[in-house]
Amino acid sequence: MAPLIDVPSPVVGFAADGDTLSISSATSPALRDASRSLIPGVYVPTPCFFDTETEDIDTDSIAHHVVRLARAGVTGIATQGSNGEAVHLTHSERQLVTATTRSALDGAGFSHIPVIVGCAAQSVRETIELCRGAAEAGGDYALVLPPSYYATLFAPASETIIEYFTRVATDSPIPIIIYNFPGAVNGMDLSSDVILTLAEHPRIVGVKLTCGNTGKLNRIASAVRSAAAKTNSDPERPEFLVLAGSADFTIQSLIGGGHGILAGLANLAPKACIRTVDLYREGKVAEAQRTQEVVSQGDWVAIQGGVIGVKSGLQSWLGYGGFARSPLPRPTSDQAKRWKEGYRELMTLEKTL
Repeated sequence: MAPLIDVPSPVVGFAADGDTLSISSATSPALRDASRSLIPGVYVPTPCFFDTETEDIDTDSIAHHVVRLARAGVTGIATQGSNGEAVHLTHSERQLVTATTRSALDGAGFSHIPVIVGCAAQSVRETIELCRGAAEAGGDYALVLPPSYYATLFAPASETIIEYFTRVATDSPIPIIIYNFPGAVNGMDLSSDVILTLAEHPRIVGVKLTCGNTGKLNRIASAVRSAAAKTNSDPERPEFLVLAGSADFTIQSLIGGGHGILAGLANLAPKACIRTVDLYREGKVAEAQRTQEVVSQGDWVAIQGGVIGVKSGLQSWLGYGGFARSPLPRPTSDQAKRWKEGYRELMTLEKTL
């Protein structure tokens, strides 16, 4: 199925139709651009923008948005995440979004920024197919949720989950990042033991923890640090990246040894998110806490409104964003006003940075 392209778009190179941890190098240079390694920092799961009348993909807005984020200094971009409405897109549309993102970054001089692509599906076969499509479209890494539809039939002790990720990682042309988001998979919450077992696979290179469990994050980060110390690895290029999945516990995750965040709030206020991380790393803890307070308040608005509220905030404060695809509702004028006001302190801070 050909993608729907109804606005001018940048030229893209894709045409759609336990206690110890042993981590090895992720992929060969042939499969992975060394300049786009995963490093600590702020990663952003971007929305998919649509024409407000036809709901066709708006490639101009996608390109504009990712370049704005890159210029703000974010470390990486993720497409097809929860904010990216992947469940509302066809396979070819997913590839169009990723290809547009990669092309826009390269064209604006940000070829070093990695693109992470959501590739979750319920079967091993379709997940691998999505990973291959992501690679063809210019994606560098695949962000993968565990399957959950038939969870009551899974083998005990998480054997089915471990086998799923192992088979996907082995056959995917790009490395895998585990996505632990219980709210998206019927409450399934991967334990630190399961994640650390999977981290031993040479092509599973990170985890996004949207569960908000800082104890789990600490256990995983501690194992990663121990493994790195044994091999004298560069801490600025970890072989297994541990990311918080929300901006409202950025400092907490850094204290626990995490490497940064992959958080939707950075779509609205990338500089504020980056500043929080930088202040903590510079040892300015009190300043970091003050910035975190503002970020956390803004993130609560984003969490409550979901992708609808994030897009509304973008529209109100930055003049673009539009609406989510049907059947998600469009915000009422009262909701839009309330969300705009809820983001005010955050966006005021953002404008000072």
